[in-house]
Amino acid sequence: MRILLDECLPRKLAHELTGHAVETVPQAGWSGVKNGDLLQRAASRYDALVTVDRRFAEGSAVPTTLLVIMLAAKTNRLEDLRPLVPALLEALTKEPKGTRVRVGG
Repeated sequence: MRILLDECLPRKLAHELTGHAVETVPQAGWSGVKNGDLLQRAASRYDALVTVDRRFAEGSAVPTTLLVIMLAAKTNRLEDLRPLVPALLEALTKEPKGTRVRVGG
């Protein structure tokens, strides 16, 4: 699965998502792109977008080609996100595209 990590996530989280092609927003060349536009861009190149932004693209419909996963952790530090990785990996395989899903907390 092709996964895009939002700017607010540590890039080392990509190493935890073994078996997937993972890129960060800066690696995609989209630093500073606003959420609604980012959602549309991500839909053209990725299967899932992962964020910790609780209000990511609120009010915007999720494109049918993209799964948006919001990680609910104490902070956005890797040590707080790492316990959510098993549930994140499960969501990537079980949740349908075109939806916004919360993992954790």
